[in-house]
Amino acid sequence: MGGITKNRLKEALRNIFRVRTWKLILILIPLLFIAATLLRFDHLEMVALRDQVIKADEEGSEEDILTALNQLKDFTLTHIVVNVYEENGVEKLSFGTGPFYLENQYVKKAQEELAKAEASLENAGVNPNGNVFKKAAEVCDALGIQYGWGYSAPYINCMQEELAKYPAMDEIEDYKEAMIPSTALYRQDFASPIWYPCWSGIIILVCIILIIVIFIRFLIWVCLRIALLFAKNH
Repeated sequence: MGGITKNRLKEALRNIFRVRTWKLILILIPLLFIAATLLRFDHLEMVALRDQVIKADEEGSEEDILTALNQLKDFTLTHIVVNVYEENGVEKLSFGTGPFYLENQYVKKAQEELAKAEASLENAGVNPNGNVFKKAAEVCDALGIQYGWGYSAPYINCMQEELAKYPAMDEIEDYKEAMIPSTALYRQDFASPIWYPCWSGIIILVCIILIIVIFIRFLIWVCLRIALLFAKNH
């Protein structure tokens, strides 16, 4: 009594198929708008959380960065996040945050490694080219003042390019490989599921079901019209 029975399910299905196709289309249109709006809200929330990560990176607190990264990751994994990002001048569509970098953490680590390398090769007599780090710094410091780099990623790149100009020496080569961390270590990119049972996901699923029902009804209508034409000819 009062529960879901087989007869009630059959009756519900009959009621659904009694609904005219044009009414289904009228229902579908606002649902599509709602789905697009919810997807937009999810995207904006992802952007806000990603900005928190970037802000934490700028302030330099590793604990705050980790907390912000976890919040961004948890949200992205439990929502449908559609995002457009630019890579090498080409716009790409993805489900997720798209790639972004913890630039300040990278620069901080690179600065530490450069200082270690410079200190270890301080003795100019070991290197026939003299203190290559000092020479590279003189060039890059001047460029940094000219272009307003400060101690940033362009400055690190400048140092790498200047050091590469000097003849190789095993010890220097070892340091060149070890002193600058790979940017891949500071690259973040969280993927979101193509579908997830969140509000936007549920609305999208309903829209897909309605589109399938409307399409099937259209096919049936076309088949019936063709059948009628053949019947008239015979």
